[in-house]
Amino acid sequence: MAQATKGPGDPAVPYRVLARKYRPVDFTTLVGQEAMVRTLRNAIATGRIAHAFMLTGVRGVGKTTTARIIARALNCVGADGKGGATVDPCGVCDNCKAITEDRHVDVIEMDAASRTGIDDVRELIEGVRYRPVSARYKVYIIDEVHMLSEKAFNALLKTLEEPPPHVKFLFATTEIRKVPVTVLSRCQRFDLKRVPHETLIEHFGKIAQAEKVEISPEALVLLARAADGSVRDGLSMLDQAIAHGGGVVDAAQVRDMLGLADRSRVLELFEKTMRGDAPSVIASLGEMHDSGADPVVVLQDLLELTHWVTRLKVAPEAAASTADSERALGLAMAGKLTMASLTRAWTLLLKGLQETLAAPSPLRAAEMALIRLCYVADMPSPADAIKVLQNGGGAPVGTTAPAMPRGNGGGGAAARLATQPATAIATQPATAIAAQPVQAMPAPRNFTEVVALFEARREPRLVHSLMHHVHEVRCEPGLIEFRPEPKAPTDLAPRLSALLGQWTGRRWIASVSSAEGKPTLIQQKATKADDLRSSAESNELVMAILKTFPGAKLDAVKRKGEQTSMVGEFVTEEPPPAEEYPADDDIPESEF
Repeated sequence: MAQATKGPGDPAVPYRVLARKYRPVDFTTLVGQEAMVRTLRNAIATGRIAHAFMLTGVRGVGKTTTARIIARALNCVGADGKGGATVDPCGVCDNCKAITEDRHVDVIEMDAASRTGIDDVRELIEGVRYRPVSARYKVYIIDEVHMLSEKAFNALLKTLEEPPPHVKFLFATTEIRKVPVTVLSRCQRFDLKRVPHETLIEHFGKIAQAEKVEISPEALVLLARAADGSVRDGLSMLDQAIAHGGGVVDAAQVRDMLGLADRSRVLELFEKTMRGDAPSVIASLGEMHDSGADPVVVLQDLLELTHWVTRLKVAPEAAASTADSERALGLAMAGKLTMASLTRAWTLLLKGLQETLAAPSPLRAAEMALIRLCYVADMPSPADAIKVLQNGGGAPVGTTAPAMPRGNGGGGAAARLATQPATAIATQPATAIAAQPVQAMPAPRNFTEVVALFEARREPRLVHSLMHHVHEVRCEPGLIEFRPEPKAPTDLAPRLSALLGQWTGRRWIASVSSAEGKPTLIQQKATKADDLRSSAESNELVMAILKTFPGAKLDAVKRKGEQTSMVGEFVTEEPPPAEEYPADDDIPESEF
């Protein structure tokens, strides 16, 4: 680990921030990237060194630092000046010193964020053909390479594919998807991962010890969590914390500096919210806001806590790296809360965070999000609500009463639902409980009754298809065979099977047949209508009326008491009673 030769208080030496002062200079001091270091070590040791490397990862994980270490490893000549490329640069030869101090003429660093054009790349390509001045390889380090323009990438392609043997390209980017695939295919890619939480804690602790700074373990945990896998971000915050605390850093100072809420208070707020104690939640959030906590950060902490408790519920061993008191509390909460309540809490907090970020008053938006969570965090699932109704208001089958005490909020919905009678539950809003399950209907006996059932269940599209585009081949309870016309839906058979099985409570098989089958129901209805018209026109009284009124015609004929449904008289196979067709001399004259 590199350290400055002068103390931080020496006025003759300008102060260097920790991120630069403790920047790794070889593979042994590079933290959190063991897989990449192992690959590079083996490549350099065996001489299988690619001509171009693509280093990608989030900010602050060591992309540019790794590129400089590779440049040193390739150009190190050893203390005696006779060495070759090595996995462990000596750090004392002229090449190592010049590269470390960013002054080596053969190691060219280019910031693609500020030099994005084709002219910049052309200048780079012009220098490629010249051999290095004093180093073994001429190394080009291009940072944020994804910022190059399309023309600049195209100009670089040919040189990148077949560079001179004395040239190496090292690219670094945080947006690997913006790099053309033609460039990626010409490079050896390394994905630098986020540095693990435990590694950051250990690394920051060593640096604090080297700086002779007293820092509490909890403060290190807060800094590592806020760094989010980035070493540089964490060191910048550590630098700020040391200045904030005057050489002594504790957790309270770090929370004040980062605007974080006290972890214990966040745990308390989460417990009150999941208990449904809305008044206490509002009071606690107000106190935290008055203490300087940002409502957005509070919701983020609650989201992180929800995820942590959910992980503990799924895998209790995940709490091994946390403090004893916090681990005990987390395991207790994981045991009391159901997975359904935790997943609902995650969804509502995530939505509340988005609303808080966009709201003109973040505090009010956060309050509304937590109030909403209070009233639905422990709401029973629709399946549990149906079971309560079916059991006459008793506790849901297979569940127990919530272990956490209930407050005055709505979080105790499950407990209240389990103790109310069924008649009281029926009067609650529809959003609180699920609808009653549909009772199984009698199985249709023939095809016309099947169509009538679909009409009763309000499936007009299927009714239309069954009447106009389906020819019945065979139909009995539990089985339908039909020949569909081209206009019929392609998924008609599985839909018939699924819906009939759902409505009747028994298995139905619907299959497509190549047999001719009967005419469609609409064709049968038209045929019956024509027969009825012919029968009516042959009636003597009707003939007399048509003769009396020249030009009159019989428009439609209906049986007495005919239904108005689409299926009509096809619902029954039995003919209507004889009395529905009165004799001609029984019809009173007033009806004409």
